[in-house]
Amino acid sequence: QVQLVESGGGLVHPGGSLRLSCVISGPIFRVYAMGWYRQAPGKQRELVAIILGGGRENYADSVKGRFTLSRDVAKNTVDLQMNSLKPEDTAVYYCNAQTSDSTYWGQGTQVTVSS
Repeated sequence: QVQLVESGGGLVHPGGSLRLSCVISGPIFRVYAMGWYRQAPGKQRELVAIILGGGRENYADSVKGRFTLSRDVAKNTVDLQMNSLKPEDTAVYYCNAQTSDSTYWGQGTQVTVSS
């Protein structure tokens, strides 16, 4: 079973930066997509950014130009560099991995953007 462990959340001022990291273990050869979602209080979980098979990346319109995914195959990690953070980026961020028959989630890490 694929397992995901996140780290790197915290409190940051508007305009600041944070880097989230997700370590993926288990049968990762079955994973065809991995990335990050987020869920703000009272809202549905939404896609932030994802890397698909072949290396194609998709980003939510709200984070384009500010957030960047990076995958390290040797370390089995997928990181999310978040720059120019805004209060509306405040949410619990979840690492996500998808196989042909399952979807896996990390435990979530809180990101709070506040002055």
